[in-house]
Amino acid sequence: MYEPITDSGLDRNAAERAMIFNIGWSFDPPIFGDYPQEMREYHGNELPRFTQEEKDMMKNSIDFIGINHYSAIYAKDCTNSSCSESANRVIKGFVEITGERDGVLIGDPTSMPRFFVVPRGMEEIVNYVKTRYNNTPMFVTENGYSSPNVQDVQVEEILNDVKRIEFHQAYLASLASAITNGADVRGYFVWSLMDNYEWAQGYNVRFGLHYVDRQTFDRIPKLSARWYQDFFKNNSLIDLPKSVHRQAGIYNL
Repeated sequence: MYEPITDSGLDRNAAERAMIFNIGWSFDPPIFGDYPQEMREYHGNELPRFTQEEKDMMKNSIDFIGINHYSAIYAKDCTNSSCSESANRVIKGFVEITGERDGVLIGDPTSMPRFFVVPRGMEEIVNYVKTRYNNTPMFVTENGYSSPNVQDVQVEEILNDVKRIEFHQAYLASLASAITNGADVRGYFVWSLMDNYEWAQGYNVRFGLHYVDRQTFDRIPKLSARWYQDFFKNNSLIDLPKSVHRQAGIYNL
Protein backbone atom coordinates (compact mmCIF):
# COMPACT_ATOMS: atom_id res chain seq x y z
CA MET A 1 0.00 0.00 0.00
CA TYR A 2 1.49 3.33 -1.05
CA GLU A 3 0.99 6.41 1.11
CA PRO A 4 2.24 9.94 0.26
CA ILE A 5 5.34 10.95 2.16
CA THR A 6 3.98 14.51 2.49
CA ASP A 7 0.57 16.14 2.09
CA SER A 8 1.69 17.96 -1.05
CA GLY A 9 -0.32 17.44 -4.22
CA LEU A 10 2.72 16.03 -5.99
CA ASP A 11 3.29 13.33 -3.38
CA ARG A 12 -0.41 12.49 -3.14
CA ASN A 13 -0.44 12.04 -6.91
CA ALA A 14 2.74 9.97 -6.66
CA ALA A 15 1.11 7.56 -4.21
CA GLU A 16 -1.96 7.22 -6.43
CA ARG A 17 0.27 6.74 -9.47
CA ALA A 18 2.22 4.01 -7.69
CA MET A 19 -1.04 2.18 -6.93
CA ILE A 20 -2.10 2.40 -10.56
CA PHE A 21 1.25 1.25 -11.95
CA ASN A 22 1.40 -1.67 -9.51
CA ILE A 23 -2.26 -2.73 -9.35
CA GLY A 24 -4.04 -1.08 -12.28
CA TRP A 25 -1.53 -2.40 -14.78
CA SER A 26 -2.58 -5.95 -13.89
CA PHE A 27 -6.28 -5.61 -13.11
CA ASP A 28 -7.61 -2.81 -15.31
CA PRO A 29 -7.36 -4.86 -18.55
CA PRO A 30 -9.27 -7.97 -17.35
CA ILE A 31 -11.92 -5.84 -15.61
CA PHE A 32 -12.25 -2.71 -17.77
CA GLY A 33 -10.75 -4.03 -21.01
CA ASP A 34 -7.78 -1.67 -21.26
CA TYR A 35 -4.73 -0.32 -19.49
CA PRO A 36 -5.26 2.57 -17.06
CA GLN A 37 -5.61 5.93 -18.74
CA GLU A 38 -3.11 7.32 -16.25
CA MET A 39 -0.48 4.92 -17.58
CA ARG A 40 -1.17 5.91 -21.17
CA GLU A 41 -0.65 9.55 -20.22
CA TYR A 42 2.92 8.71 -19.22
CA HIS A 43 3.80 5.91 -21.66
CA GLY A 44 1.68 6.71 -24.70
CA ASN A 45 2.34 4.33 -27.58
CA GLU A 46 4.79 2.30 -25.52
CA LEU A 47 1.79 0.40 -24.16
CA PRO A 48 0.12 -2.05 -26.55
CA ARG A 49 -3.18 -1.07 -28.12
CA PHE A 50 -6.13 -3.45 -28.05
CA THR A 51 -8.76 -3.89 -30.71
CA GLN A 52 -12.38 -3.46 -29.69
CA GLU A 53 -12.81 -7.22 -29.98
CA GLU A 54 -9.88 -7.77 -27.61
CA LYS A 55 -11.28 -5.23 -25.16
CA ASP A 56 -14.67 -6.92 -25.18
CA MET A 57 -13.05 -10.31 -24.64
CA MET A 58 -11.01 -9.11 -21.66
CA LYS A 59 -13.66 -7.01 -19.94
CA ASN A 60 -14.99 -8.68 -16.77
CA SER A 61 -13.04 -11.83 -17.60
CA ILE A 62 -11.86 -12.68 -14.07
CA ASP A 63 -13.82 -14.17 -11.18
CA PHE A 64 -11.84 -12.65 -8.31
CA ILE A 65 -8.86 -10.49 -7.40
CA GLY A 66 -5.97 -11.92 -5.37
CA ILE A 67 -4.12 -9.54 -3.07
CA ASN A 68 -0.64 -10.28 -1.74
CA HIS A 69 -0.19 -7.75 1.04
CA TYR A 70 2.53 -7.31 3.64
CA SER A 71 3.18 -3.65 4.25
CA ALA A 72 2.57 0.00 3.50
CA ILE A 73 5.34 2.32 2.34
CA TYR A 74 5.78 6.00 1.57
CA ALA A 75 5.84 7.30 -2.00
CA LYS A 76 7.65 10.46 -3.12
CA ASP A 77 7.11 12.19 -6.46
CA CYS A 78 9.89 11.95 -9.05
CA THR A 79 8.26 13.85 -11.92
CA ASN A 80 8.87 17.30 -10.44
CA SER A 81 11.19 16.41 -7.58
CA SER A 82 14.75 15.12 -7.36
CA CYS A 83 15.08 11.37 -6.80
CA SER A 84 17.87 8.85 -6.95
CA GLU A 85 18.50 7.36 -10.38
CA SER A 86 17.50 3.89 -9.23
CA ALA A 87 14.20 5.14 -7.81
CA ASN A 88 12.80 6.93 -10.86
CA ARG A 89 11.69 3.78 -12.65
CA VAL A 90 9.28 4.13 -15.53
CA ILE A 91 7.55 0.83 -14.71
CA LYS A 92 6.92 1.85 -11.08
CA GLY A 93 5.19 5.16 -11.72
CA PHE A 94 8.06 7.62 -11.41
CA VAL A 95 8.13 7.49 -7.63
CA GLU A 96 10.71 6.91 -4.94
CA ILE A 97 9.70 4.71 -2.02
CA THR A 98 10.93 4.80 1.54
CA GLY A 99 9.88 3.40 4.89
CA GLU A 100 11.02 6.50 6.76
CA ARG A 101 9.58 9.99 7.19
CA ASP A 102 11.21 12.69 9.30
CA GLY A 103 13.42 10.05 10.89
CA VAL A 104 10.50 7.85 11.93
CA LEU A 105 9.82 4.44 10.37
CA ILE A 106 6.32 3.83 8.99
CA GLY A 107 6.12 0.72 11.19
CA ASP A 108 8.20 -1.86 13.00
CA PRO A 109 10.85 -3.37 10.69
CA THR A 110 10.99 -7.03 9.69
CA SER A 111 13.79 -9.03 8.08
CA MET A 112 12.58 -7.93 4.64
CA PRO A 113 14.01 -4.45 3.86
CA ARG A 114 10.78 -2.95 2.47
CA PHE A 115 8.30 -4.82 4.67
CA PHE A 116 7.19 -2.94 7.77
CA VAL A 117 4.42 -3.80 10.21
CA VAL A 118 1.65 -1.37 9.19
CA PRO A 119 -1.72 -3.03 9.92
CA ARG A 120 -3.80 -0.12 8.61
CA GLY A 121 -2.44 -0.87 5.15
CA MET A 122 -4.57 -4.01 4.94
CA GLU A 123 -7.82 -2.09 5.24
CA GLU A 124 -6.51 0.67 2.97
CA ILE A 125 -5.54 -1.62 0.11
CA VAL A 126 -8.71 -3.72 0.33
CA ASN A 127 -10.79 -0.53 0.26
CA TYR A 128 -8.77 0.73 -2.72
CA VAL A 129 -9.43 -2.45 -4.69
CA LYS A 130 -13.07 -2.44 -3.59
CA THR A 131 -13.57 1.11 -4.88
CA ARG A 132 -11.58 0.88 -8.10
CA TYR A 133 -12.94 -2.48 -9.20
CA ASN A 134 -16.60 -2.27 -8.20
CA ASN A 135 -16.12 -4.58 -5.22
CA THR A 136 -15.10 -7.56 -7.32
CA PRO A 137 -14.71 -10.57 -4.97
CA MET A 138 -11.29 -10.58 -3.31
CA PHE A 139 -9.01 -13.13 -1.68
CA VAL A 140 -6.03 -12.12 0.42
CA THR A 141 -3.72 -14.69 -1.13
CA GLU A 142 -0.62 -13.78 0.92
CA ASN A 143 -0.08 -12.00 4.23
CA GLY A 144 2.71 -12.76 6.65
CA TYR A 145 5.53 -11.74 8.94
CA SER A 146 9.22 -12.42 8.33
CA SER A 147 11.08 -13.07 11.55
CA PRO A 148 14.72 -12.04 12.00
CA ASN A 149 17.54 -13.83 10.20
CA VAL A 150 17.82 -17.37 11.55
CA GLN A 151 21.59 -16.99 11.98
CA ASP A 152 21.05 -14.32 14.61
CA VAL A 153 18.58 -16.10 16.90
CA GLN A 154 18.15 -19.40 18.70
CA VAL A 155 15.60 -22.04 17.67
CA GLU A 156 13.65 -21.51 20.90
CA GLU A 157 13.19 -17.85 20.00
CA ILE A 158 12.03 -18.75 16.50
CA LEU A 159 9.42 -21.13 17.94
CA ASN A 160 8.17 -18.54 20.43
CA ASP A 161 7.12 -16.15 17.64
CA VAL A 162 4.95 -13.70 19.55
CA LYS A 163 5.69 -10.94 17.01
CA ARG A 164 4.13 -13.05 14.25
CA ILE A 165 0.99 -13.58 16.33
CA GLU A 166 0.73 -9.84 17.02
CA PHE A 167 1.18 -9.18 13.30
CA HIS A 168 -1.65 -11.47 12.24
CA GLN A 169 -3.95 -10.31 15.03
CA ALA A 170 -3.57 -6.70 13.95
CA TYR A 171 -3.80 -7.35 10.22
CA LEU A 172 -6.84 -9.59 10.60
CA ALA A 173 -8.52 -6.92 12.71
CA SER A 174 -7.81 -4.39 9.95
CA LEU A 175 -9.18 -6.79 7.34
CA ALA A 176 -12.28 -7.37 9.48
CA SER A 177 -12.90 -3.63 9.51
CA ALA A 178 -12.83 -3.52 5.70
CA ILE A 179 -15.23 -6.48 5.51
CA THR A 180 -17.56 -4.83 8.04
CA ASN A 181 -17.65 -1.80 5.76
CA GLY A 182 -18.73 -3.87 2.78
CA ALA A 183 -15.59 -5.24 1.11
CA ASP A 184 -16.36 -8.55 -0.61
CA VAL A 185 -13.42 -10.55 0.78
CA ARG A 186 -13.96 -14.30 0.38
CA GLY A 187 -10.78 -15.73 1.91
CA TYR A 188 -7.46 -15.14 3.66
CA PHE A 189 -4.22 -17.11 3.36
CA VAL A 190 -1.27 -16.82 5.74
CA TRP A 191 2.15 -16.77 4.14
CA SER A 192 3.23 -19.31 4.89
CA LEU A 193 2.40 -22.76 6.26
CA MET A 194 6.07 -23.52 6.90
CA ASP A 195 9.46 -21.90 6.49
CA ASN A 196 10.39 -22.06 2.83
CA TYR A 197 12.86 -20.88 0.22
CA GLU A 198 12.41 -17.11 -0.17
CA TRP A 199 13.84 -16.26 -3.58
CA ALA A 200 16.99 -14.13 -3.27
CA GLN A 201 16.86 -14.35 0.54
CA GLY A 202 17.20 -18.13 0.47
CA TYR A 203 16.50 -20.00 3.70
CA ASN A 204 17.48 -17.24 6.13
CA VAL A 205 14.12 -15.41 6.05
CA ARG A 206 11.34 -17.32 7.78
CA PHE A 207 7.65 -16.57 7.22
CA GLY A 208 6.26 -19.94 8.33
CA LEU A 209 3.85 -20.97 11.06
CA HIS A 210 5.97 -24.12 11.29
CA TYR A 211 9.73 -24.22 11.84
CA VAL A 212 11.67 -26.41 9.40
CA ASP A 213 14.89 -27.99 10.61
CA ARG A 214 17.15 -27.77 7.54
CA GLN A 215 19.18 -30.81 8.66
CA THR A 216 16.38 -33.26 9.49
CA PHE A 217 13.47 -31.61 7.60
CA ASP A 218 11.34 -31.92 10.72
CA ARG A 219 8.38 -29.52 10.84
CA ILE A 220 7.79 -28.11 14.32
CA PRO A 221 4.71 -25.94 15.03
CA LYS A 222 5.58 -22.48 16.25
CA LEU A 223 3.49 -20.68 18.84
CA SER A 224 1.77 -18.88 15.95
CA ALA A 225 0.57 -22.21 14.50
CA ARG A 226 -1.16 -23.06 17.75
CA TRP A 227 -2.61 -19.54 17.97
CA TYR A 228 -3.94 -19.74 14.41
CA GLN A 229 -5.56 -23.10 15.10
CA ASP A 230 -7.24 -21.63 18.17
CA PHE A 231 -8.32 -18.61 16.12
CA PHE A 232 -10.13 -20.91 13.68
CA LYS A 233 -11.81 -22.84 16.47
CA ASN A 234 -13.03 -19.70 18.22
CA ASN A 235 -13.89 -17.99 14.93
CA SER A 236 -13.84 -14.52 16.47
CA LEU A 237 -11.87 -11.29 16.49
CA ILE A 238 -13.90 -9.81 19.30
CA ASP A 239 -11.59 -11.12 22.04
CA LEU A 240 -8.44 -9.54 20.61
CA PRO A 241 -6.73 -7.18 23.06
CA LYS A 242 -7.70 -3.53 22.69
CA SER A 243 -4.03 -2.74 22.16
CA VAL A 244 -4.14 -4.79 18.95
CA HIS A 245 -7.21 -2.89 17.78
CA ARG A 246 -5.44 0.39 18.46
CA GLN A 247 -2.39 -0.78 16.52
CA ALA A 248 -4.62 -1.61 13.56
CA GLY A 249 -6.45 1.70 13.87
CA ILE A 250 -9.74 -0.08 14.66
CA TYR A 251 -12.03 1.01 17.43
CA ASN A 252 -15.48 -0.24 16.47
CA LEU A 253 -15.24 -4.05 16.63
